[in-house]
Amino acid sequence: MQSNQEEKEFLKSYRLEDYPRPSVTADIAVFSLHNQEQAGYRKEPEKKLCLLLIQRGNQPFKDCWALPGGFLQPDETVEVCAGRELKEETCADVTLLRHIGIFSQPQRDPRGWIVSNAFLSVLSEEKLRNMEIQGADDASCAKWFDVGFLQNQDKYILTLRNGSVSLKTELQLKKNQFDMPEFEILENGGLAFDHAKIIASALMYLRNEAQEFRLIFDFLPEQFTLAELQKVQEAVTDKSALTANFRRKIASCVAETQEFTKGAGHRPARLYQRRK
Repeated sequence: MQSNQEEKEFLKSYRLEDYPRPSVTADIAVFSLHNQEQAGYRKEPEKKLCLLLIQRGNQPFKDCWALPGGFLQPDETVEVCAGRELKEETCADVTLLRHIGIFSQPQRDPRGWIVSNAFLSVLSEEKLRNMEIQGADDASCAKWFDVGFLQNQDKYILTLRNGSVSLKTELQLKKNQFDMPEFEILENGGLAFDHAKIIASALMYLRNEAQEFRLIFDFLPEQFTLAELQKVQEAVTDKSALTANFRRKIASCVAETQEFTKGAGHRPARLYQRRK
């Protein structure tokens, strides 16, 4: 009881404003896949990984491309903040959020001491059909960008393309003072803040998850063919796979259904679902 009274006395005199405090934000890397055009209708369409970006309507970095995101409000968690900001700026609504890191490098934001919580989310093509992605709030527009992410030793080239808009960023993967991997931006390529670093980290996280056959199911509807699943795996990891090897490795993760594809212009294929 005495300790509780001591605590009450301490809190009466404690002034939070006496201590410097950062502002807190949430930034969200939302990925999806879209089909690339094929020469033959019998071919399974190739998939391309894409990322949702907004064009900033306000300073700083006005008119630059950035991840959707914004400031944490006093009555919400960072997860709620991430979902709210994403919906306000792009009209996208997600149910999956993966926290991928905290970005707190001094001077990462010219407005002051601002710490970002970075999240990753995935939207399937099926979910996208029921959404109208558009810029809103302080985003002048929102667009999907095709993603390229190539490694050359310890350097990475990140390319983001939508029509005539092409962004190219160069990064280097290093170990920080605590021996943890961290990206350093060598060339920002038109992206706002340190968002190239967040995007690169999100891509590394996504690829690592896909190697273990996690997250790739979130790109697909509840039922899918093994060929579709393999195309997703290849698009996310940017690596081709031998069909026999892929099916042997994925076998324990999927379950057959009694359903088959219909009206696809070629022989019906069995549909599968993720094994619970």
